[in-house]
Amino acid sequence: MVCEKLIMKDLSLFFSDLDREPCKSLFSGSDYVWDPLKNLDSLLKSILQNKTGVSLDGCLDKNEKGLFVQKWMKLDQAVYLKELEIFIGAGTRLEPSAIIKGPAVIGENCDIRQGAYVRGNVFADEGCVIGHSTEVKNSILMAHCEAGHFNYIGDSIVGRHVNMGAGSRLANLQFRSADEKEKGFIHPIQIPLEKEDLKTGMEKLGSILGDHAELGCNAVLCPGTLIGKRGWVYPNLMVPKGYYPPDSVLTPKDRKPRIIER
Repeated sequence: MVCEKLIMKDLSLFFSDLDREPCKSLFSGSDYVWDPLKNLDSLLKSILQNKTGVSLDGCLDKNEKGLFVQKWMKLDQAVYLKELEIFIGAGTRLEPSAIIKGPAVIGENCDIRQGAYVRGNVFADEGCVIGHSTEVKNSILMAHCEAGHFNYIGDSIVGRHVNMGAGSRLANLQFRSADEKEKGFIHPIQIPLEKEDLKTGMEKLGSILGDHAELGCNAVLCPGTLIGKRGWVYPNLMVPKGYYPPDSVLTPKDRKPRIIER
């Protein structure tokens, strides 16, 4: 059991470049791979303290809740909306009807496409795609992550060069009984291990996707799914919560997931 818990603390099973920014700051002091999500709000506010940029008045509809993109644009310089706690890097392309709420840090050369909903507490590194009808909340997207079409990313960490196929979703809330709903109670998510479950201390936890993972179209990952580097999930697959090691390939067989070591 001790070894299983140690695996959950080995961030290198999921991510590279942990000694470089922004990974170094985001994961500083983390015991488990999901820990940055617990205080992402304060992490983002710390990052925003060092940001500067123009305001782009007239191009963005701003109010106390966030901003609404009104026109097609490619930013030739960084935008920093201090009152909304939103930073968007130079070279990023914004399409009409995208909504962004703070705190949010969006890196350089990203695509925020039509109908995208950045719902707050979001860090997106350079070259990320948040596409049409894609919603992201309380999540970290590392460099060159692509969620281009009809995706949901909630309370999740998505590694470098991950591609999420159209309609793939990272669920973050477990089923609740009628009584639990009435009382507003949510069981903290636990990760199933061989002998017992590992408590995360989080009522909502989506997925951890390691660098270069691939999700097929319409794949659905249950709350508390951890997939190591270079993992593949085939289209239309429902993946139960738990840990899947690097280089796993999850495919349907008799309607149940299985793992093939590549």
